[in-house]
Amino acid sequence: MRGANQSSVSKFLLLGLSRQPQQQQLLFVLFLSMYLATILGNLLILLAISVDSCLHIPMYFFLSNLSFVDICFSSTTTMPSPTSSVMQSPS
Repeated sequence: MRGANQSSVSKFLLLGLSRQPQQQQLLFVLFLSMYLATILGNLLILLAISVDSCLHIPMYFFLSNLSFVDICFSSTTTMPSPTSSVMQSPS
């Protein structure tokens, strides 16, 4: 009887979008702009909820927690992969 599969995946790479350096830079700028829009939008939500005292109710407390988690999730999963692929020297 055969053993179970013992392989594991350590990282996720977006391969196959483009092999041309000009298109890779364009895609990087596109993904960077989407990342920055996500981060700035969530920061704006957090700022609006913390500044306005009318928004200090449980629904907005939950919304601010979701915004914070989205910032953390976006920063740890979205940006490291494209950044590392662009920063690598061509071989």
